[in-house]
Amino acid sequence: MIDQEVRTPAPRIGGARGFRGRRALTAGLGAFVALILLRLITGESDITSSGTMSATLGLAVPIGMAAMGGLWSERSGVVNIGLEGMMVFGTWGAAFGAYFSGSPWLGLLCGIAAGALGGLLHAVATVTFGVDHIVSGVAINILAPGVARYLSDLLFNGEPGGGATQSPQLPNFPTWSVPGVGGPLGDLEKHHWILISDLAGLIRGLLTNLSPVTLVAAALIPISFFLLWRTPFGLRLRSCGENPLAAESLGVKVYTMKYAAVVISGAFAGVGGTFLAMVASSNYQEGQVNGRGFIGLAAMIFGNWRPGGVAAGAGLFGYTDALQLRGGAGAVHAMLLLLGVGLLALAVWHAYRRRMVTAVVSAVVAVGLLAWFFLTDELPKEIVTYSPHITTLLVLAFAAQRLRMPAADGLTYRRGGGH
Repeated sequence: MIDQEVRTPAPRIGGARGFRGRRALTAGLGAFVALILLRLITGESDITSSGTMSATLGLAVPIGMAAMGGLWSERSGVVNIGLEGMMVFGTWGAAFGAYFSGSPWLGLLCGIAAGALGGLLHAVATVTFGVDHIVSGVAINILAPGVARYLSDLLFNGEPGGGATQSPQLPNFPTWSVPGVGGPLGDLEKHHWILISDLAGLIRGLLTNLSPVTLVAAALIPISFFLLWRTPFGLRLRSCGENPLAAESLGVKVYTMKYAAVVISGAFAGVGGTFLAMVASSNYQEGQVNGRGFIGLAAMIFGNWRPGGVAAGAGLFGYTDALQLRGGAGAVHAMLLLLGVGLLALAVWHAYRRRMVTAVVSAVVAVGLLAWFFLTDELPKEIVTYSPHITTLLVLAFAAQRLRMPAADGLTYRRGGGH
């Protein structure tokens, strides 16, 4: 008998992670190049201007925090559509803490605590009492505005500028900029040179006039990735969202993990609410959340329940909102060309993969968008205003085929009996 040595190839450490990183970087660069070409073709300078990029960052923060809150909760197996209400708690809590203490930092802490309190309420209902996750989330969304209005009437009514629907003027956070970025890059941007001016606008928009809440929100994304994917705590938490019975059999305290995840989810929503009340505005106002919790859920789904994808989704929705605010009907009209060409490319890809139904649908929609672009000069005001919401629907429609939610997401769990 001849002995044969069997060699097993050494596993490539981080190979899949490196591939995902390269793919994300390639996608980001491709999107930016597409925007540059769109600016050159249409002449809409706001497409890559520093003002649009700065507005994108500001509009993406509350959406991204809501999306990250949803990610934490759903990775533990608890659906959280109550993020909208938790953001409302966060806006009011931030206003309460900041106004009565005179410190914006205490306002941030109170906003986080108020959002976490909303998360705790959702956890008690869903984890302890087994209430349907959707029912509990809807109840929180209904409850939060009423509680905020009652407390505002109780505490803000009679204060200067305050009332039942708004708080008085709140103390402001300082703003920070990277030294040396504003002036020189502003001069480069004004020349509208290909690539150079566009890069100047991107860098200037993302690195000037930053609030501390923006920096906190940006830092929370990689921190969340590290905690959820690189620590034993994160492994235990994610196992509760995949198979809580198996996690329980291995000694994981499933109830504790779910409680921690949902409370953290509410805290993230509180950060988003604080941003709306104290950075995007100068006071709490009734209705200022305006559906961002639901758009955050869409960003979470678009990102496939992963922090990097969530950040990309929040950026996409923030950009579409910024474009309609900064560029108006002309800039949004220019996006029809980009969407049409993109969908044509998608149709070719699906045809190559022999997914003919999807290819035909994509091609038909692409032709419609291109015809709309070439036959009109601008879009109706109503469509421009709701372009972020339309983008949400389109993204969810075309991204649904590649999604993979946690296996036990939304299922009621009982100790000793699985779910």
